[in-house]
Amino acid sequence: MSLNSIFQYFVPKDKKIFFPLFEQAANNVVAMATILVEAVNSNNTTTREELFKQIDKLENKGDEFTHQIYLELGKNFITPFDREDIHALATAIDDVADYIQGAANRMSLYRIDDFNEHIRKLSDLILQASIDLEKAVRELKDLRNVRNIADSCIRINSVENQADYVFDRAVADLFLYEKDAIRLIKYKEILAALETATDMCEDAANVMESILVKNA
Repeated sequence: MSLNSIFQYFVPKDKKIFFPLFEQAANNVVAMATILVEAVNSNNTTTREELFKQIDKLENKGDEFTHQIYLELGKNFITPFDREDIHALATAIDDVADYIQGAANRMSLYRIDDFNEHIRKLSDLILQASIDLEKAVRELKDLRNVRNIADSCIRINSVENQADYVFDRAVADLFLYEKDAIRLIKYKEILAALETATDMCEDAANVMESILVKNA
């Protein structure tokens, strides 16, 4: 086998192969966040349970995207940006999906029927951050609209700060007003999972900001 043939083996047949996978993973997160918002605003138990099942299915779908990115990373010698950044971004997006599903699972398993304003607000913030995450990921394929990516990352960071405040206020209210210790624990775990989902969005934004700096 010639040297050129060996080199061609390592060159991805589609140099853009990672970008569609990232976009599909980010779109999947937006779909999960959208369903989560619908679930916490629903007063129908049967409807909520069906929505939680949809979130579970989408999380499995997200795992497939992440696994495919890892496989492509192992197969391709040449990548569009640093290998560690590809791995970190895929992991962060997957983590967002994991925590959305984790929050939804707790709501279902703990049989929570009363979704207070803090849970609804955190769910809204997850959706906002997910939409900006998807926008930024979509711009990665050519890096021509650096300003758009940076602006989306800034908005994600702002949303995460808002989520921190909502979480702190929510936990404070639990300790001030909730007399049932078991109920307090249930709500605190749900709130923590929701807030962590915004942290993972911020992690993804940080990776993309790193990519921008390295490709400036």
